[in-house]
Amino acid sequence: MEVDALIGRIESTLGRGPHTLEPVTADEVRAATFRAKRGGYQETAVDFALEAFVVALETQAKRPVRLAMAEPTGELLREEWFETQAARVERVAFRPGRMGTGYNEDEVDAFLDRVVATLRGTTEFPLTAKEVREAKFSTVLFRSGYLITEVDKFLAGIADVLEQRA
Repeated sequence: MEVDALIGRIESTLGRGPHTLEPVTADEVRAATFRAKRGGYQETAVDFALEAFVVALETQAKRPVRLAMAEPTGELLREEWFETQAARVERVAFRPGRMGTGYNEDEVDAFLDRVVATLRGTTEFPLTAKEVREAKFSTVLFRSGYLITEVDKFLAGIADVLEQRA
């Protein structure tokens, strides 16, 4: 029963079940413990299944957040809309690069900090849409780096947002 309840929450979090259950994180799944029960699930099978779910949850958590590209209107005041965009940039998570290559994470993160400051109007040196489109980052080999195509696609959307800021 405990296992079934956790799997129900996992499936709900992954969008495969009813969305009425409380979402679960990969860390919560890792920390889950169950009482042994006669006639219950085989422990090894549960462990393997939960590890697969942890991978699925982590993969989902790293998907980039899509920017809302609709122009600010009526209910959302202009500054509120840009604050919403800044918050989305702060939450974005890129998948790791393939085959040990990707953009330097520190460089991308620092650049995204500048994007957030630009969107919030809290910098004396705001980025332009052109600067975002032309941004270049070092690539890394055989260590952690962001998937290049995801970063490029995300920044193209950010450039479109910044054009509306001008």
